[in-house]
Amino acid sequence: MSEQPDLLGVDWSRIPAPVDDGAAAHLTGMALPQVALEATDGTMVNLADLPGRTVLFAYPRTGRPGEIGVVEDWDMIPGARGCTPQTCSFRDLFQDLKRAGAAQVFGLSTQDRAYQLEMVTRLHVPFPVLSDAGLVLTKALRLPTMDVAGLVLVKRMALIIDDGRITYVFYPVFPPDRNAGDVLAWLKANPH
Repeated sequence: MSEQPDLLGVDWSRIPAPVDDGAAAHLTGMALPQVALEATDGTMVNLADLPGRTVLFAYPRTGRPGEIGVVEDWDMIPGARGCTPQTCSFRDLFQDLKRAGAAQVFGLSTQDRAYQLEMVTRLHVPFPVLSDAGLVLTKALRLPTMDVAGLVLVKRMALIIDDGRITYVFYPVFPPDRNAGDVLAWLKANPH
């Protein structure tokens, strides 16, 4: 069980930071594949077909209050801890991201829609979260992943997508709760 059971109040100095392993270096400039993903709002979203600027942030998996993590040493896996703080930072800056040019914002994980829907409802997330439970987008883009307890999880990152093509990649992301602020600063400095 986590030594830091609070999903939001995390002491990042006690969590190992992920290192840039080069696993996302190929993404900048790539066109999104024609893949439809189930969203928490009940729609199917094909990122390749979305006009304008899209912000997509990915994370391994969110937790639920009071639940034991996937593995006992979850916090000690570099880049694993922080999915809820990352999501909440995008929630809190959602309107600012829109004003800075994001036509749409999405979260992404390999968790199924039902699991994601509980999190979106509990945390009052104002944008859809996409499920890549079948790893279709993950494999097509060769997104960086980690294998934990028999699960394939996407490593934490954020992508800026302009008219279906990846313009910028934030990877690795640490600490996770600063990701949305970093994305917002980039959007303001790089209008579409």
